[in-house]
Amino acid sequence: MKNKTVTLLSQGCRLNHSETAGLINDFRNAGIEEVSMDQNPDIVIINTCTVTENGDKDTQKLLRKINQTCKNTKVALIGCQSQIKKAQLLKLPNVQWVIGNEEKKNTKNIVLGGESGVHVGKISNKPFFQTYSSFDPRHTRVNLKIQDGCDFYCAFCIIPFARGPARSRNFDNIIEDARSLIGLGVKELVLTGINLGTYENSGINFYELLETLLNLNLNTRIRISSIEPTTIGGKLIELWEKHPNFCRYLHLPIQSGTNEILTLMRRKYSIEVYDDYIKTIKSQLPEICIGTDVIVGFPGETDALFEKTVHYLNNAPIDYFHVFSYSERTMAHSRKFEHPVDKKEIKRRSEILRHLHAKKWADYLHNEIGKKRSVLFEQKKGDDWIGSTEHFVKVRLKSNENLKNNVVNVKLKDVRNQEMVGELA
Repeated sequence: MKNKTVTLLSQGCRLNHSETAGLINDFRNAGIEEVSMDQNPDIVIINTCTVTENGDKDTQKLLRKINQTCKNTKVALIGCQSQIKKAQLLKLPNVQWVIGNEEKKNTKNIVLGGESGVHVGKISNKPFFQTYSSFDPRHTRVNLKIQDGCDFYCAFCIIPFARGPARSRNFDNIIEDARSLIGLGVKELVLTGINLGTYENSGINFYELLETLLNLNLNTRIRISSIEPTTIGGKLIELWEKHPNFCRYLHLPIQSGTNEILTLMRRKYSIEVYDDYIKTIKSQLPEICIGTDVIVGFPGETDALFEKTVHYLNNAPIDYFHVFSYSERTMAHSRKFEHPVDKKEIKRRSEILRHLHAKKWADYLHNEIGKKRSVLFEQKKGDDWIGSTEHFVKVRLKSNENLKNNVVNVKLKDVRNQEMVGELA
C-alpha cells in the first residue's frame, strides 16, 4: 500500500482517545502518512462510541460528512459501536471494515491487509500489553491507558458488553510507557480506563501503581480521570497530601441523588456513603475540584425524586457536573424497566441541571480569582494561550512567549465564558 494516507478520528471517552493516539503511532511506524480529512485520505478510521444514543447518531453524521467530502475513501469503524452493532454497520456506505474492541489493536494490519468485512470476536479477560506508545503529538496532556472493561453491570450501562470484562494492563508495560512519555517531555499523564479503581496486576493495586507513577518525575503531573465511588478510599487522600504533582481533581460519578434510583440503577453505594466521602475530601483538601456525572430521566424517576437530586446537587460540595439524558441501550438491563420518563420531560429536567451546573461552576471559578496557580499551556488560539490548572480549570492569557507545553505560575484575574483569564505571575 505504497503512499497510502489515513485519517484517524475518535469519539467519546478518554480511553478511545488514548487508543486512537496509539493507533496513530502504529500507522506512522509503518510509514503510513496521517492526514486531515480535507486532504481526501485513502482510509478513514473512526473509533466509535455507543454509551448513549447520541454516540450512535454522531457516527452516522460523521459518515455522511466523509462521503460528501472525500472521494474513494474507505472507512473502518472500530471499537464499542462495532462490538455491539457489527452487522448493521457493515451495510453503511463505504464502510469496508467493522473491527471490535478485542481486534482494535490489530487495526493497522487489518486495513492494510485489505481484507474487508467484520472482525469482531469475544473480548478476553486477561491482562494486556500495549505494544505502541501512548504519545499523542497533537496534544500536550497524554491519556495513559491502564485498564479496560467492567464487571459492575449497572442497569443503564452497555459498557460491559461493548468493552468486555475488567482487565488490567501489565504493570511493567505501563511504567515503561510512562518513562518514555516523560522522556519525550510530556508534563501531564491522565490515567485512563473504564473502571480505574479495579486495577490489579501481579499483586499491584491501583494505589500502588499511582504512587509509582507519581514518583517517576516530580515535574510530571498525574491526573486520574473518572473513577467509581466504590473503588476508592482514604489512601487517595494520603496520596494527594503527600505528592504535589498529583492533581487536586476528582471526577466521581454519582448518576442520581436518591437511593431509590441508585438501587434501580444497581449502583453499589448509597447517597450517604457518597456524600460522606466527598465531604471528607473537601474538609482535608478544600481547594480540590470535584466533578460528577448525573443521568436524568432514568425509568422510575418521578418529579419528587428528580427534585431530591436537584436539592442534593445544589447543596453538596460538588463543583461541576456533566448531565446525561437517559437513553435506552440495547442489552442494558434498564430497557425492561417500567415507568419510562417522557423525552420532553427529560429535556426539561436536563436543562434545569445544566443551569445549576453553570451556577456552581461559576461560583468555583469566582473563588479562584486572585489566586496563583500553575498552568500547563497546551495551545494558542488567536492572541491567547490556553492551558489548565491542576484543578482542571481552563485559563487563557496573552503573552509573546512560547508557552506551549510549559507549566508556569499564573495569577487568575477574572472569569470569562466559564474560563479564567490570567496573567503571568
